Amino acid sequence: MVLATKKTSTMTFRIDEEVLNKLREESEHRETSLNTFVNQIFKRYVEWDMFESKVGMVPVAKPIIVELFGKMSKDEIIDMANRIGKNVVRDIALFMKGDISLTSFLSWFEVRMKASSIEINHNIKNGYHTFIVKHDLGDNWSLYHKTVLDLIFVDVLDKKVQFDYNAGMISFKFSD
Repeated sequence: MVLATKKTSTMTFRIDEEVLNKLREESEHRETSLNTFVNQIFKRYVEWDMFESKVGMVPVAKPIIVELFGKMSKDEIIDMANRIGKNVVRDIALFMKGDISLTSFLSWFEVRMKASSIEINHNIKNGYHTFIVKHDLGDNWSLYHKTVLDLIFVDVLDKKVQFDYNAGMISFKFSD
C-alpha cells in the first residue's frame, strides 16, 4: 500500500521570540515536532477558527452548557432542535464547507467536535459508518444533537441513521 504524500511548501516567517518559545514548549509537551505542531495550528485555523466568529459561534465553558441544557425539559430540547437547530447547523456547515453533501457535512461535524474539545471516533466496517462522540455534557445535550443530526440526515442528506445516546455519549450509524 502506497500512502499519498501531501504537497508542501517551504516558507520563512519572523515570529516573536516569546511566541516561538511557547510553541516549542507546547510541541515538546505534545511530543511532536515544531513543524507538525505549527501545521496543526494552521490547519485548525483554516478549517475552523477563521469561520467561527463569522458564523456566530461563541465559546462557552462546558459546565455552563451542562447547566443550561440540564435546566430544560426533554420537550423543550426537542422543540429547540426542530425550530432552530437543524437550520443553524445546516447553514453553518454550508458556509464553512461551500456545499452540503454527506462527505462535506461529516467532515464539518468532525472538525466542529474537535474544535469543541469533544472526542469523536469514526469507524467503517462492513459498509457501515459508525460515529461515536464522547462528550460528558449530559443527556439533554445528547438528545439535542441526536435530534438535530437526525433531521439533517433525513431532511437534507436523505440518509437513514440509527442513533444511540446517553448522558456522556452519542453514537450514530448508517450504511454507505
